[in-house]
Amino acid sequence: MLESLKKMFSGNEGEVPVNTGSKPDISREKSAELYEKAKNYFPGGVNSPVRAFKSVYGTPLFIQKGDGCFVWDADGNQFIDFCGSWGPLILGHNHPKVREKVTEVMQNGMSFGAPTALENELAELIIKNNKFVEKIRFTSSGTEAVMSAIRLARGYTGRDKIIKFEGCYHGHSDSLLVKAGSGLVTFGETSSAGVPKAFAQETIVLPLNDTEALKQAFEQFKDEVAAVIIEGIPANNGLLMQDEAYLEFLQNICKENKSLLIFDEVITGFRLGFEGAAAHYGIKPDIVTYGKIIGGGLPVGMYGASAEIMAHISPDGGVYQAGTLSGNPVAMAAGIAQLTELLRSGFYKELNTKATEFAESIKRFAAARNYKVKVFHIGSIFWIAFTDKDKIQSAADIDHGSMEKFKVMHRELLNRGIYLGPSGYEVGFVSAAHTKIELEKAKRAIFESLDVVFRSK
Repeated sequence: MLESLKKMFSGNEGEVPVNTGSKPDISREKSAELYEKAKNYFPGGVNSPVRAFKSVYGTPLFIQKGDGCFVWDADGNQFIDFCGSWGPLILGHNHPKVREKVTEVMQNGMSFGAPTALENELAELIIKNNKFVEKIRFTSSGTEAVMSAIRLARGYTGRDKIIKFEGCYHGHSDSLLVKAGSGLVTFGETSSAGVPKAFAQETIVLPLNDTEALKQAFEQFKDEVAAVIIEGIPANNGLLMQDEAYLEFLQNICKENKSLLIFDEVITGFRLGFEGAAAHYGIKPDIVTYGKIIGGGLPVGMYGASAEIMAHISPDGGVYQAGTLSGNPVAMAAGIAQLTELLRSGFYKELNTKATEFAESIKRFAAARNYKVKVFHIGSIFWIAFTDKDKIQSAADIDHGSMEKFKVMHRELLNRGIYLGPSGYEVGFVSAAHTKIELEKAKRAIFESLDVVFRSK
């Protein structure tokens, strides 16, 4: 996963070839000015690396406004948005019920560093409708939730080692910024400067969808593995959907070895359905982590487990974790409003049906043209991959050279008013705010862009 990330951010800044498409390039004049100014303040001019547009053409777009399924940039360009702040905006931008609830709560203050009734309200809403957690702890981000879940697993089991998988991303905490070693089952190697080798020595990185590697790891490190962590559906490095049998094997081998199974549902939680990938597969993880979808895009994370496991968290137990902004009232208010909408009868059926029709239409178009491109999708998540493979289930299955085609498509889509995340490794999201009209426009833009990609190959 981290090698893919490095490839994303190593492009030539501002590299733009001659436009071979039928649409003129959008104006980026104001965005370019803002980007040049931002470089004086932030490393690479951004506060998160993928925003730098290093793996696509042109300078980053500075977004000024979002409403419904649309965003507008500083130059006034309007786009149908399929990034949705990287997934949490399942209702679309600036949803009125979320906005109204947040505005109401902000009249009373924005942070207290003390308990509020809003925390109870949101927690009750989640726990009553999610059979996979009995107690939870709010954090300020998905990264923080995963970091805390790892510490909890180690504290609960009294073991140190963690197994993770190549192609899964769990945030930027030291224990997880680790890549695979040179053997099938080896200690991981640091994949970022600043991560001590000793930290990587406690993390074992395995290939996805490889039962033999898991068996070997548990044999080699018997009674040392605190937990195995996997994305519910790996969606940070393409959309690497796993077979149910593999996940059942993973669950069983964890039980046999008294190790905990952690599902990282920062992307899939409340997105596939209210109970996420765990319910989709019928797998009960020992610990589940969730992300900013809980807060309608505001900074929120959460981890949860059985009451017995969560009893090890301070102040009840010896595993320390804290945060001044954890459970802050503004984020809780947004979460209450958003999750209440998600519980509306038929919400997920309507959203997922719409997204499936959208993805299937693109697949049919590509197949009719005999284009080497596939659309992988589940629920309201989709990934356009330039491949002829019917399944991609591991990072090794991704053709990294195909990202050159994505660069062309991304530019063509921007020129046609469609915004995807600026990397071919990232997935797209359909929201409740996307209507049939916008989805039809987006499909036509994708069809035209694919024609340009394969005409210019």
